[in-house]
Amino acid sequence: MTTPKFTQIKQFIFEQIESGHWSEHQRVPSENELASQFSVSRMTARRALQELTDEGVLSRAKGSGTFVASFKSQSSIMEIRNIADEITEAGHQYSANALSLESIKADSVIAAELDLRVGDTVYLSKILHMQDQLPIQLEMRFVNAALVPKYIEQDFSAITPHEYLCREAPLTEATHQIEAVLAETQISTLLAIDNQQPCLQVKRRTWSRAGVVSLAILTSPGDKYRLGGHSVFN
Repeated sequence: MTTPKFTQIKQFIFEQIESGHWSEHQRVPSENELASQFSVSRMTARRALQELTDEGVLSRAKGSGTFVASFKSQSSIMEIRNIADEITEAGHQYSANALSLESIKADSVIAAELDLRVGDTVYLSKILHMQDQLPIQLEMRFVNAALVPKYIEQDFSAITPHEYLCREAPLTEATHQIEAVLAETQISTLLAIDNQQPCLQVKRRTWSRAGVVSLAILTSPGDKYRLGGHSVFN
């Protein structure tokens, strides 16, 4: 599978920053320069720069160009932690119920989220994370099969998807979308809560050097989970 050109540009820019070749506040190549370097249209180069700007990696100044953002601003507002560690560190017992793990074909929505083509192979896992034998979070995760081909072979009752992916495709970037939602019937049944009870839902996209690795949709009962340091409590 060929990596999309705008993703290649993003990876190039990120590698220059991560290696220290480009320093904080340094001007990065313009849309025209990147378009020429990668033999793409200005629109493709603009998309790469805009996405990195939205993710806080770059900053753009009208009339001046695009620059490496302050390293402080590049830090995620959320610490990404393993839920098993969160629960055990809070003095509770962690366990997991691996509901399903399957290979599917990416539809237009998932393809866009993972920078894939419609019809490309994606792995879908559904895990119910438990605290003291009670459900605390439902994790539905779509994984780029080309980047993590052995994901489908794992036993996620013994290791969390987060733990496995950090080992096989180390995290370089992440974005989060956080919102309050009302639990649908299937979700409320799995989480053992009332139908339409408020829940906290986090949609997290993660990248490695090779591209977008996964899209995780994490749903937790609103009265049992809080964000701050990702603290889990009763």
